[in-house]
Amino acid sequence: MNPIFRRVIIVFAVAFLAGPSLAADRPSHRIAIQVSQNDPGRMNLALSNAQNAIKYYTSKGESVQIEIVAYGPGLNMLREDTSPVKDRIKQIKSSKDGPDLRLSACHNTQMNMEKAEGHPIPLIAEATVVPAGVVRLTSSRKRGGATSARECDEIGSAPVCTGLRSRLAARPAAKRR
Repeated sequence: MNPIFRRVIIVFAVAFLAGPSLAADRPSHRIAIQVSQNDPGRMNLALSNAQNAIKYYTSKGESVQIEIVAYGPGLNMLREDTSPVKDRIKQIKSSKDGPDLRLSACHNTQMNMEKAEGHPIPLIAEATVVPAGVVRLTSSRKRGGATSARECDEIGSAPVCTGLRSRLAARPAAKRR
């Protein structure tokens, strides 16, 4: 057998065998929660919604990844020096729900705050900086999440965008778009 042909077969076999295990590592549910207001009540609502969704899906044996994206005035909720909810965030992240929750902080907002305040803006250790919060939310479409107001459910005052696959599957074919 030709050595090049043998290598091609091996590569395809490895890719075929690894494919299902790689897909199994992806969460079956992805939820993005927008926090764009400096309001502890709304942030606590977003955190409660995240914990409730994690508990719901894990109790069914399904995986979930929740991402809270903070930008604009909402970035104050992830600031080390101003966050009134940082202790609750630390408690959640250190709990069994922690690995299923990601906190994303908008770098654009952070830079604008630094420019306005004249000093570096420290973020809590649990936050991950993303280039742009709104772009992070809209790019969730590419990762299987919904992004437009029409596609999102309103929970309290924070729009919670969930994957459309399960909701669209439940709709009659005539209403799918």
